[in-house]
Amino acid sequence: MKVIVVGAGVVGTMHAWQAVERGHEVVHIEREAEARGASLRNFGQIWVSGRAGGEELDTALRARELWEGIGARVPGLGFRAIGSLTPVRGELELAVAEAALARPDAAARGYKLLTPDEARSVNPALRGAFDAALWCERDAAVEPRTAQLALREALLASGRYTFLPRREVREVVDAGRRGAVRDDHGDVHSGDAVVLCTGAWLSGLVREVAGEIPVRRVRLQMMQTDPLGEPLTTSVADADSFRYYPAYASPALDALNAGQAQDPTAAAHRMQLLMVQRLDGGLTIGDTHEYEHPFAFDTVEDPYEHLTRVVESLLGRPLPRVRRRWAGVYAQCTDTTRVVHRQRVSDGVWLVTGPGGRGMTCSPAIAETTANELGW
Repeated sequence: MKVIVVGAGVVGTMHAWQAVERGHEVVHIEREAEARGASLRNFGQIWVSGRAGGEELDTALRARELWEGIGARVPGLGFRAIGSLTPVRGELELAVAEAALARPDAAARGYKLLTPDEARSVNPALRGAFDAALWCERDAAVEPRTAQLALREALLASGRYTFLPRREVREVVDAGRRGAVRDDHGDVHSGDAVVLCTGAWLSGLVREVAGEIPVRRVRLQMMQTDPLGEPLTTSVADADSFRYYPAYASPALDALNAGQAQDPTAAAHRMQLLMVQRLDGGLTIGDTHEYEHPFAFDTVEDPYEHLTRVVESLLGRPLPRVRRRWAGVYAQCTDTTRVVHRQRVSDGVWLVTGPGGRGMTCSPAIAETTANELGW
């Protein structure tokens, strides 16, 4: 088979990976010189811990397995099976962690409740005060700024992969039962299948071929610091992540929401703390969630100041200098129980978008499902 993949973010790159792995020829088209969207502007977390039970968790666990296998073959991904810790304070937060441990799928996630001393034995950098920490063994991390580049290098080595940057696909072309698209150079690319992995680009071509789809755009703010000067051996979240991730829904969470108000800045910007150390020692820290259009064109300081206070309270030390701040936009299914929006838009042409904040985590399994459904 010949497969045309449009979009070189992580979802598109994983579709190209699946096709090449199955022996097919791939032409991969990207409108920028390199992908510049949410696939780079994220934590690089393979985040199993907070996923909803059922299809979402199954997808995340399968993706975690695939990431580890690909990481063993492509060291440039920087795959690390580091797990995560969510420190908690007070009885209300502790009760949510205990409710998570009582889930029937807790063992599959690798949940365990640790004392402060046990948590510091896993991650000695957590010198701040907390009462316990929820450990999730199945969480992992990769390097988001370089993952697509490392995967592409491996794909090129196959001899069955062609990358065409700086080409924007403008039109789906009628090619009978084959899929075909025309780019802004006037070139037509046809194959046995075309997969449009356009991320948060939901207008233009996507609207023309798919109409109004049940996918929205979400904006977030994040930052990265200078090297910490010591290992942060796990990912770290705060208890606000309980309010955001569906795995923690429970009467205990209802009691937390009713009895312990979220910090006003965190509430206003729909915030949680997620933190991962990069291979250079710096910390990637976020994030916020903005849903209302039009999005602001600038970043605001209040969320960064809030995150700094939270991180310093957990580390028990000042945060290193912040060297980068950015905003990003990703596509999320409006029905957030859906893992992804997958739609046949023409003969031989499929649209795959809308994984939301699950994109980095779930992309290998999303691509595998597409390949299976299309009979690759």
